[in-house]
Formats: sequence, structure tokens, C-alpha cells
Amino acid sequence: MAFFLCSSICTFVYFKFCMWASADLISHVLSGSGFKCYGLGDRMKMFSVKVEEGREGQDGNPSVGPVYRNLLAKNGFPPTDADMCTAWDVFRVSHEKYPGNRMLGWREFNEGKFGPYIWKTYKEVYEEVMHIGSALRASGAEPGSRIGIYGSNCPKWIVAMEACNAQSLICVPLYDTLGPGAVNFIIGHAEIDFVFVQDKKVKELLDPECTHAKRLKMIVCFTSLTVEEKNKAASIEVKPYSWNEFLRMGKDYPSELSPPQPLNICTIMYTSGTSGDPKGVILTHENVVTCIGGLDLFMDQFEDKMTVDDVYISFLPLAHILDRMIEEYFFHKGASVGYYHGDLNALKDDLMELKPTFLAGVPRVFERIHEGVIKALEELNPRRRAIFHILYKYKLAWLNLGFKQKNASWLADLLAFRKVKSRLGGRIRLIVSGGAPLSSEVEEFLRVTSCAFVLQGYGLTETCGLTTVGFPDEMSFLGTVGPAFVSSELRLEEVPEMGYDPLGDPPRGEICVRGKSAFAGYYKNPELTRETLIDGWFHTGDIGEMLPNGVIKIIDRKKNLVKLSQGEYVALEYLEKVYCITPIVEDIWVYGDSFKSMLVAVVVPHEENTLRWAHQNGHRGSFSELCSLNQLQDYVRLELKSTAERNKLRGFEHIKGVILEPQQFDVGRDLVTPTLKKKRGILFKCYEGEIDELYKRLSGGRTTSY
Repeated sequence: MAFFLCSSICTFVYFKFCMWASADLISHVLSGSGFKCYGLGDRMKMFSVKVEEGREGQDGNPSVGPVYRNLLAKNGFPPTDADMCTAWDVFRVSHEKYPGNRMLGWREFNEGKFGPYIWKTYKEVYEEVMHIGSALRASGAEPGSRIGIYGSNCPKWIVAMEACNAQSLICVPLYDTLGPGAVNFIIGHAEIDFVFVQDKKVKELLDPECTHAKRLKMIVCFTSLTVEEKNKAASIEVKPYSWNEFLRMGKDYPSELSPPQPLNICTIMYTSGTSGDPKGVILTHENVVTCIGGLDLFMDQFEDKMTVDDVYISFLPLAHILDRMIEEYFFHKGASVGYYHGDLNALKDDLMELKPTFLAGVPRVFERIHEGVIKALEELNPRRRAIFHILYKYKLAWLNLGFKQKNASWLADLLAFRKVKSRLGGRIRLIVSGGAPLSSEVEEFLRVTSCAFVLQGYGLTETCGLTTVGFPDEMSFLGTVGPAFVSSELRLEEVPEMGYDPLGDPPRGEICVRGKSAFAGYYKNPELTRETLIDGWFHTGDIGEMLPNGVIKIIDRKKNLVKLSQGEYVALEYLEKVYCITPIVEDIWVYGDSFKSMLVAVVVPHEENTLRWAHQNGHRGSFSELCSLNQLQDYVRLELKSTAERNKLRGFEHIKGVILEPQQFDVGRDLVTPTLKKKRGILFKCYEGEIDELYKRLSGGRTTSY
């Protein structure tokens, strides 16, 4: 990053920076500017409306807080567009309105490098959808059949999905990072008969360990199949097709449309379970269009409108609800979606080529952007680095006073932050973070330096991706996930065992959601459905705090299921059971933080095995002294890694750092209950300092403040 600054500009910038320290001067400036200055004596701005009062718990039932809605829904949920009753309608109407618009873009690999983006129009995609849908019907798929899609984001993923919508088929994404055997489990559990598959995934699908693949009638490869793959498929009586072969079948055997009804199942999306097996979330067509209609109303509030010229870069998995719903909304608006070329480490190249206007990601993506800019700053000479920090604080001050992003400081944007914007392609207008909480430090940094709107949202697959969403240009939302979404209402429910009271000060409790965007239940799991859907309220398991302005802040998780910063759920108790079989481990407490991308653990080593290790490696001392050795820490970590690999744990479930504790987790220190269940909150307080130091070492020891 370079700054074209002469000494006179430096002096000017420093002088302006000093000026903002005077509140009297700022108030004077703002009074004649036409901008409203919140926070200087004005009445607090509210972002939610209370539609029901809370009530104390009775007869063993927990207390519940007031019911809140979005301001746009204070008199009832707004009706959806009459022309948009199903997900198929979303695409059909856009094809009629915008046939020549660019819809789906991708890059092809030629002569050792990826070329420019190639595009299909809405008309071209529609024609391909009709052929693929006809081929499915010709192959025996009937309305209600489950169709698997297994592979990375690409235009053919969307064509297969829309073909399902056109013929009342149920799209079931297959996602292998849900755990070992997840694809096999989903094929069997959802009773999938037909699968669209990426060429790189064919081998996994036809692996002998994927036993349920034998139930398949047909696989269609996004590209083409090798002779060996065709033979393997034929050996288990599965018909193999290349994409082009399947297209030709659809052209030869055209079929009439069989469009769905609003309450028909649109998709079954499988998400992480606490004990290994994924759980299938049933989303109807009504769920999907309710969210899209709500987004229309939400976006209409703001000065900057979405247009057909907007471009979204798709790299979050389409098997997850966040990317799926964003793409559905872009299709609804006749805008464009470009797919990354498959390597997240080279995402910058796709950004520079595509020049998107909208970027959505999980916190880990934005943490990497933040780390990249910080690294570039560290390479600057002290003078330029000081200027950056001056400009940062200068612009942040005006943002905090209520100025809009584009008016906060054109000087800072011109001299410094346009360089950050250029790293994202140069045209980004909106950045959305979801999947897990984004740290306030990174969110503030992006708000100041990206020259774009930055906001967080909160939702689950069970709420069709949206429960709350932040507003552009609202600095009071920093560290929060915004108010209730247009199509949802929410309340907090008491969690007495954790001390959370929705009627307390501040009001805290489990976030519960109700509305037409809430899912229909878990597929083939009525017991879990009854457990989480109570009197129409979906119990999210997340703990929220309702702020005075009607905005939610996520503060905890009810169950010991933590979501890491890259958006993946981790079942802590399950991992502890797995890791406890390691011979060097007597007991283990696994810790994960939603603002971190890795797990750490406090380990009580097995004393006898530790002494044996010490003898074999020439170490002497008491058990307590041995636990302070770096060599023992390294050995324990490697043994845990070996256990993780033997049990086929996913990469983000591996323990990256350990703290060795010679004392048992016991009742005397109040670290466990009489039944030996770990008191996680107290354990965290006990080891908080050591955990912080461990994370600093794992991240290279870098800390940054502004």
C-alpha cells in the first residue's frame, strides 16, 4: 500500500485530525450540514417495535421476554408479491423480465491460467433448465423425488437446482464437510435417487464406503466421466451421464413443466448435528419467497438501491443457506452472479477479474482481509503508517457522529482507503458477514477502510438464513446482528441454568423465532422437531442480549455447540469423548471461540503414561514439573492429532494448541458438577489468561488496536 503524500498534505491531515477532538466545533459544523448528529443529547433511535409484553415463568415454564418485530412489520407481516409464490416463480419471472441480462458467470482454465469471466444470460440458463428438467422426468423422476447436488459452486449447480424447482422435485445439497460419511448418510436418509456431481467428487461418490450410492438410479457429471468411472457406476447398476449427454436427452424427450405449490418442499438442507449425524432441515417454497419478499422491503428503505448491474461473487458453499438465499435474491432482481474458480487462496484474482459490487462471507474471510492490510501497513515506513492511523481515526470519528459512509471523509478515502477497496475489486458497495459473530475490531476496520457498507446478519438454516440483519451506516450496530428481519418476530426465553433472564437488566436469553420464514421441521426426525419447535417458536440455542435500541447481540450458545469464525459448528462434548481415548490424556476440556478459527484445549495428562514418556525421553522431575515442559505439550498435541486422524475428524475439529494441567478437574474447585459434567463458564474464567496467551502464540503474537 502506498500513499502519495507530500509534507504539506501530512500537515493538513494532522491539523484536521486534531480539529475533531473538539466536540463544540463538531457540533457547530454538523448543525449547518444537514446531517443529524446522534449521540449528542438526541433521543435514542429505535429499530424494533414491541408487539407483545413479556411474562414471568409459571408452573415450571421459563420466563419469556417481549415479542419484537421489524418496524416495517409493526402492524403485521407485509404480504409477498402475488407473482412470486414459489422459488420457481422467482426465476421464471426474472427470465421473462430480463432475458438478455447476464445471469451466471465462470472462468475457464486455458494455457495454464484462468481466463476472463464467461456469461450465460437468463434466457440461456432458462433453456438449459428446461432441458435438464425434461431429462430428469424422462429418467423417472416424479414430483417429490429427492435430487442430490454434490460439488462446488458453479453455473451447473444452479441449473440443476432450478430444474428441480421447475418440476416440483426436492433439491438436496450434498456437503462432505459435515463429517465422515455425511454424503453416504444423506443419500440414504433422504432417499436420493438421482445425483448431479462435480467431476472431482465422482470418485468419492463411487467409493465402496459410500454404500448408499447403490440405491442411486443415475448420476450426472457436471463435465464428463472417465471410462473407469462409467464402469464403476455400471457395476452397481447406476446409469452414468455426462452433462452434455443429459442435455441431449432433455432435448429429445421434452416434458411439460410441473411447477410446485407454496407449501411444497423446496429443499432439504443438512446441517451439523451434535452427535455426528447431520440433520435435514425442511424448507418450503413459501419459506424461500417470504425471505426474498422481506429483502425487497428491507432494501427499499435505503438510498442506495440494488440494480440489474449489481454483481455478486459466489464462493460460500451453495449447500449452505446464506449463499443460496443471496443468489436467489440476485436472480429475483435480474442481477449477475459470478463464481470463484475454486481456490479460496486465490480469491483475490477472481475479485480483480469480476469486480463485484456485493461481497458476503464468514468472519474468517474478513479476518484474512484485515490481516493482509495490517501486514501491508507493517511494511510501510513509520511516517506513512502514522498517517494511515490518523486518517483512520479521523474518518471513524465522523462515522461515529452519524455521517454516512460516502460523506465521512473523502480525503481519507482518496489518500488511503481506496487502496483497500481496490483489493476487493474496486466496486464493492455492500459487505455482509454471517455464519458466526464478526469481531468488533474487524467490523470497525472494514467499515472505515473498505469504502462500502458493512453489516452483520444472523440466521440459521432453520430460519431460511435470515433472523436479524443490520443497517448500512449505523455505527450503533457495531458488534451486533441488527433487529428482527421483516418476515420474523423474535423473543428471548429464560435459561435458568446459565443465569440468563429475558426480563432482567440487561434482558438476556435464548433467541426464539416465529414467522413464515421458519422451517417446516427436521426430515424424519419428529422428536427433534418437537424439541425445537414449541408453540410455533423455533428455539435457536443461541443466547442473545436485547439492547435498548431494539437490536440483538449474540453473546453465548445454549448447548455446547460452538460455531468457529469460518462458520463451522463444533460439538465440544463429542470431541472431548473422542480425544479422551488418547493414552496420554486423563481428562480434556475443549474450548472454541466464535471469533477464532481454531480449537484449543486444557489437558490433564495421564500421570503414569506421562512418567513413562519422561523416562523414555530423558526428562526428570515431578508430574507437575513435567507438565510445564514444552516438549510434553508438543507430544500431547501430536497424540491428539493422531487420535483426530484415526477418528476421521475434520480439520477444524483438530486441537491446535494445548495447556497442560496437572490437577484434576474436580468438584472442590467447582470446575465440574457432582455428576462430573464440566462447568464451562467457570473453566473459562479459570484458564482465560492462559487461553488468551495461547491464541496469541498461535496467531503469531500480533495484536492491533486503533
